Amino acid sequence: MIWLGLALLVISLPYWLPPAIIRLRGWVFTRINGEEGIAVPGPLVPVSQFRALYAHPAASGRSRGAVLSDLFWYWLSPGADLHQEHLEAGQRYEDVAEATRRFLAMRKDKASDLATRSMRQVLDEGREDLHAIRLRDLMMPVWAGFYHELVFGKPCSPEVRDLIVGNADDVVTALKGSSLRHMRRREALTAWLEQRLREGALIGRLPVTLSLKEQALYLQGVFFNTAVVQMSEAMTHLMLALAQHRAVQARVLSALEDDRLLDRVIAETLRQFPLFGIAHRITQAPIEVAGQTLPAGSVLCFNYADYQRSGFSDPDRFDPDRWEGIAGHNQTYIPFGVTENRPCPAHAIALVTMRAAARALLERFSCESSVSHTRSIPHRGPCILVPRAQPVPARRLALMLAWLRIRDRWEDVGRSIRQLVLGTIMVLHARREGLAKRHFEGAQRCPFHTGQPTGEAQCAPSP
Repeated sequence: MIWLGLALLVISLPYWLPPAIIRLRGWVFTRINGEEGIAVPGPLVPVSQFRALYAHPAASGRSRGAVLSDLFWYWLSPGADLHQEHLEAGQRYEDVAEATRRFLAMRKDKASDLATRSMRQVLDEGREDLHAIRLRDLMMPVWAGFYHELVFGKPCSPEVRDLIVGNADDVVTALKGSSLRHMRRREALTAWLEQRLREGALIGRLPVTLSLKEQALYLQGVFFNTAVVQMSEAMTHLMLALAQHRAVQARVLSALEDDRLLDRVIAETLRQFPLFGIAHRITQAPIEVAGQTLPAGSVLCFNYADYQRSGFSDPDRFDPDRWEGIAGHNQTYIPFGVTENRPCPAHAIALVTMRAAARALLERFSCESSVSHTRSIPHRGPCILVPRAQPVPARRLALMLAWLRIRDRWEDVGRSIRQLVLGTIMVLHARREGLAKRHFEGAQRCPFHTGQPTGEAQCAPSP
């Protein structure tokens, strides 16, 4: 009887251990970081006030005064103090935001062509038969090539693409707690970017208020960390959603040139699986909300997933048709933020390029998958690519999907334990380093104005 109990315990591990470890991980992280933050939506701020609070001009602090900032700076290093998303308001932010807008001011048809070409190039390097892949691993080289050409105006070599992918993969894998960070990989990209800047390889202009190294770190943070990671994850969600909803995929395949249908599928994907889980903001002045006052210095934790589930009937159902005849800006839907508070600068080309890349992939393959689909996708999107020109026997495909599901279940057991251990190590390390805290406490002195604390809006290198 004991042996039978043990056997049942082991066999059932995939069903109860990962959720239990996720709860334990949340408890451990809270013990280390404290219960900082006001959940939005939550007991203090109802869903109805979410958008107004998100857009409030006083809800604008990005890094200063939040323990969470130390974590994000740790994962985004080197150069987190130059990352556009985490810069406080001031001249430095205005300078880098303007530079980003210049780079992204690509005509939509050109952006679409570039995304199509980048996807086809990666597919040309792979297999043409039935095979299993991890979607995020497929997508990263696509967007590494795309953003290299957007920044430097020409395709990158395979070696440079590997350098960019190695950096982006290290950032996102560490952020999910699946691996420790590897600073040598990241610093190798920084050094390469510095060299390219010295050679005058850039096609755009960078802020003259930044030193050459800071310019390299800015490019790395915005384009070769955030852009590559976010676009790769967005495409992983999109293709995984299609792989698991065959009827929707069949409609898309039958009308591949129908932009409106593909746009509805993308909208539904980003509604169910927003790229950001929680974004934190620090209030710069008291804010009146829902009959109470949130004092200055409050840390607001905006939960995209909870907000986007509200306001929709049967929110867990994947239903692209719910977007027919409605506009996203009238819904509880902010995949690219809100206009009043630094919306995603890539919004305009992100949707166009997602559509183009998806179309280029679906021209050759249909997708099949039986794995779990969560917002964080730590498994990187296991999927089977089925050549559209070579029909596959249903029985063979069913066996492959069964194998994929079993493997995913058991991988989840080991992965959840690894995330608990490695995530705890990194959270402790981030607290010890206190990168954001030390930065804002003035531990870093402006090298150009000796004796004065650095001020992002005041200090700049000499020409």
